[in-house]
Parts: sequence; structure tokens; C-alpha cells
Amino acid sequence: MSFPAFFDTNVLYGALLNDFILELADRGLFRPLWSRDVLFELAKNLVKNGEDPALVEKRVSTMEHYFADALVTGYGDLVPTMTNDKKDRHVLAAAVRGSAEVLVTFNVKDFPTDSVEPFDLEVVHPDAFLLDQLDLYRAPTLRTLVELVDGYDSPAMTVDGFLLALARSGVPKFVDAVRSKLY
Repeated sequence: MSFPAFFDTNVLYGALLNDFILELADRGLFRPLWSRDVLFELAKNLVKNGEDPALVEKRVSTMEHYFADALVTGYGDLVPTMTNDKKDRHVLAAAVRGSAEVLVTFNVKDFPTDSVEPFDLEVVHPDAFLLDQLDLYRAPTLRTLVELVDGYDSPAMTVDGFLLALARSGVPKFVDAVRSKLY
């Protein structure tokens, strides 16, 4: 079984980054994990920032349907024992309960080393996470990206356009590495 990776809300927020990460997971490169709190926060933030509530509901329910084993439960008792940033203690508690090997977040600073060391858990930025996927699974990662872009038809997108959007979403080093391998 592929290794478990817990995703913080901020990584799942951007539609294209979310699509790409979940497409990699769907191909078995890793097992995504999240919590009900993460999904609630995701939906709340998307709606607050102007997304259509019906489309947000569809996005979250699609994630839950396709990754039925991603939901981590039963972590509430761990939350008060976590020592990381208070607002993200539920994230660390769920990652620990889900036996994640990595916690993927843009807010790496909210999870200081001493707060995660006891749990044999690595906190990584999405850029580093995707670079690892590219290093470990070069061909499947590149194929996934190209095939995902080919599937976009409303609106249609080019690989360059997709990479530009990914770079803007916070994973520029991954984008540079992909460009160097594709071109």
C-alpha cells in the first residue's frame, strides 16, 4: 500500500493543485488523508471567497466519494495534547491518528519540529512533496500531469498554462523541475 500523506486545508484549496494531487493519489502514488474539520474548513473558505456553494458541495462530496478511505476520525482526544500552533492542532492530531508519514501544508511554520518529532511525522511544503513525487515516480508524475491537462475542456488548457497556474499556486520549484524534464 502506498504511503499515507495528510493534507492541510490550504493545500486542497486551489482547484488545479487539488486536481493534480488527487490525480496522483488516484494513480496509487500515495494515499491521501484528511479530516472532517479539514473538509469543513475547505468548504467554508471556498464559499467565503465567492465560490458557488453548490459547486463547493459537489467538489467536497466528490473527494469523499473517490477517496472514501481518506477520512481520519477519532482524533479529538489528541487535539489538546498537541503543541503546535493552536489553530492547527486539529490538523496535527488527525495526521497522527491517521498514521500519516507526511503532513503536507503551506504553513510549515505552524508545525515546529519539536511538535511533530514524537510522532515520526515529517511536515512538508507542497512544493517539496511534489518534488519528491517527481523524484520517486518521474514517468507516472509527468504522465499524470499531461493526461490531466488533456482532460480539461471547459476551459481547455495547455501544459504550459497548467504549469503557470501551479507555479502561481505555490509550487514553483516543482514547476521548474517539470519544465526541465519535459522540455
